[in-house]
Amino acid sequence: MVWRRSGAIAEEPQNLEDVLGDIETLGEDHEKVSFGRALDAFGRRSFAPLLILLPVLEITPVGGIPGVPTALALIIAFIALQLLIGREHVWLPGFVERRETDGEKLAKAVHKLDRAAAWIDSKLTDRFDFMVEGVGARVAAVGILLLCLSVPPLEFLPFASTVPMIAIAAIGLALLVRDGLLMIVALVLGGGSMIFALTSLGGNG
Repeated sequence: MVWRRSGAIAEEPQNLEDVLGDIETLGEDHEKVSFGRALDAFGRRSFAPLLILLPVLEITPVGGIPGVPTALALIIAFIALQLLIGREHVWLPGFVERRETDGEKLAKAVHKLDRAAAWIDSKLTDRFDFMVEGVGARVAAVGILLLCLSVPPLEFLPFASTVPMIAIAAIGLALLVRDGLLMIVALVLGGGSMIFALTSLGGNG
């Protein structure tokens, strides 16, 4: 991975290992990592890496802080809405871009996912393009919005909000590597997580 002087990643990430490696580098190089810094690093045309980065943050210990899963879901929903309406560049409000997390803790948490990322990447390839472009990408955006809606109530249940976040990360990864089969699996997983959310909330109602 090569960095430009501006702090942007010179080569766009091609798979999950690249995305996690870039996040890890951001954490190692900066005491604090803000959303704006990550956005500038990946490039403001990069919807997919952000749709992986933000759910991954929820899966790490950072996501254990009360209110963080819901905040991340709101940001993800805002990005998905931009994908749905066909924007070419990601835009986030200034107060969101200024939100930051500890760089060292982020790097250590992401590093633990390296082996899993390598295994996942070995199973993915470019296929069924119609599922990751045009209408397929917009269907994915709608799926992400629905999944984000399930996060706030699930935050009241231990680790439950991680289920829809994993589905969102899978959708982002499918968009990144252009794997339509993964997109189908991710949408099915998303549907399952919605059923899980309804069942869990109903059982605790």
